[in-house]
Amino acid sequence: MAGLEELKEAIISGNRDKAKELTQKALDGGMTARAIVVEGIAPAMEVVGEKFRANEFFVPELLIAQRAMKEALGLMSDEAVDHVGTVVVGTVKGDLHDIGKNLVAAMLEGAGFKVVDLGVDVSPEQFVKAGQDSSANIVAMSALLTTTMGSMRDTVKALQEAGTRGETRVLIGGAPVTQSYADEIEADAYAPDAASAVEEAKKLLPA
Repeated sequence: MAGLEELKEAIISGNRDKAKELTQKALDGGMTARAIVVEGIAPAMEVVGEKFRANEFFVPELLIAQRAMKEALGLMSDEAVDHVGTVVVGTVKGDLHDIGKNLVAAMLEGAGFKVVDLGVDVSPEQFVKAGQDSSANIVAMSALLTTTMGSMRDTVKALQEAGTRGETRVLIGGAPVTQSYADEIEADAYAPDAASAVEEAKKLLPA
């Protein structure tokens, strides 16, 4: 639909007023929240992610696209969206960096996931509890400091001890994190950036 194409372009360009206006127009016209997310918002954020990976967009462009996306999503109730899955997101214990984590959360939300954002300095116990309380499909952890990466291992162990490791998959990322470290701590996936995190999260959902 033309309106959703316009919405997509508004989000990609970071025009939050236009994104909000077009979303309201679609809702008023009887379109479901799910259709707006699946056909307008999610494809827009996919383009944003692709441009980021291709170095056509940088963090500022991601942030303004995120802001426009938030304006659109803010008009829809959480229940109406019909999420594709639930992800608990947080920066691990001892680490207060949140830009990367925020970008991942925004990209996941734009792709139709329900996101439970625990913020920064999140303990293994907090990840486990939030995962249980929300029946999360995925726990996604970020670390920017090498000294805090060990908390990722502790969280994987805590999930195993809680008996929820089978249902809850683990996705990790952050500047010092590597695929080999993900393999070492038995995480299910590693993402080097926000756009990749969405791709990996989709792969981790139940068939």
